[in-house]
Amino acid sequence: MKKEVVIAGAGLVGSLLSIYLSKRGYLVKMYERRGDMRKEKLSAGRSINLALSDRGIKALEEVGVMEEIKKIAIPMHGRFIHNTDGTTAFQPYGKDGQFINSVSRAELNKKLMTLAEDNGVEIFFDERCTTIDWQKNEASFESASRIESETVNFELLFGADGAYSAARLQHQLQHDRFEYHQSYIDFGYKELNIPADADGSFRMEKNALHIWPRGNYMLIALPNTDGSFTCTLFFPFEGEPSFASLDTEAKVKNFFSEKFNDTVELMPTLVEDFFNNPTSSLVTVKCHPWIREDKFALIGDAAHAIVPFFGQGMNCGFEDCSVLNALIESHNHDWKEILGQFQQLRKPDADAIADLALNNFIEMRDKVADPMFLLQKKIEARLYQKYPDKWIPAYSQVTFSPHIRYSEALRRGTKQEAIMRDVMQLPGIESRWESAEVEELILGKLS
Repeated sequence: MKKEVVIAGAGLVGSLLSIYLSKRGYLVKMYERRGDMRKEKLSAGRSINLALSDRGIKALEEVGVMEEIKKIAIPMHGRFIHNTDGTTAFQPYGKDGQFINSVSRAELNKKLMTLAEDNGVEIFFDERCTTIDWQKNEASFESASRIESETVNFELLFGADGAYSAARLQHQLQHDRFEYHQSYIDFGYKELNIPADADGSFRMEKNALHIWPRGNYMLIALPNTDGSFTCTLFFPFEGEPSFASLDTEAKVKNFFSEKFNDTVELMPTLVEDFFNNPTSSLVTVKCHPWIREDKFALIGDAAHAIVPFFGQGMNCGFEDCSVLNALIESHNHDWKEILGQFQQLRKPDADAIADLALNNFIEMRDKVADPMFLLQKKIEARLYQKYPDKWIPAYSQVTFSPHIRYSEALRRGTKQEAIMRDVMQLPGIESRWESAEVEELILGKLS
């Protein structure tokens, strides 16, 4: 007899998880705190466009929905760098034309919800999880449309309700040895917008992730299917310059004219967006345990929220679903075994990608404009081309190699970075980088 499953949260991971479980014959009900985004106008300014890459694609393909998602995705073949002096440079991702995909969070979520309902999942909106009784296996939900809360029985409950998970809080409050670590960086983000041209065309290179690296902060832009770009300013909360210091229209205009000059003409609503869209914080969450016997698990951001600088938050959450699905298969629906193995496999990988994402912030905002860093990437790309079995750049391990675990990518990447630090110190490396001598030195250090 298959369990009845309740999922708290109908975001990206909850919706995909519900499709996996319903396809395996489970009766699935999802409870979502917000209203139905397919029927309501979404408030602007809370989206970082998502970069869907191979780990996420693998999960979407496993449940047969990737073809539908392709319709709302735009391939990005590399980083398009906009330097302060007005020059630009294109840095391709991976090799042989590998790419990641720009996807609107809202459009993807809407599509996954509809696909979940097509697979028999029931979704209840405006339902906020308030309490969980672990003895009775009951979850209570409050709704503005009812005076009293509704109690729902579950045999299996998933907390897929994001970084500030209500399900996790109930698990945490009633667990005597729950470990919880939450950390913020001193940078927030704000959504800005580059609209399409009058004829609906893109006003910058369409198939790229645009970055304006400025040392201590950066602006990025990802394309949308309507010809616009969703831009995100990652910027300090305090100090000079910061969100706190740009407190007048004149200061915002002057700052963008000086630091992001090529965007000013592209952003007609810059000042309105800057003051009307919220400034949001960036949190990393690590916790343990994720599970409770055979009846509860945290998944996605509820278990492991990370900062967005490796484009892996959604991909990691989708990979959670894929790993869980494989465990259902190998343990034949024995949920005590499945959940125990799920936590054991995914916790080290979630911790690893959290650390990788924080490290990548420095690379994106600072190093991508540095000639020595670009030379290092050239050397690594050459090695990857010649010896793909020996050297895979850290970015490619994470983004294009779903068979390599995040924890393994972190271990390998750390070793490779140490080797490259030594190599970049070699006298005259700028002229010697293609030599057999440098190549042999690297291969020797690797083995």
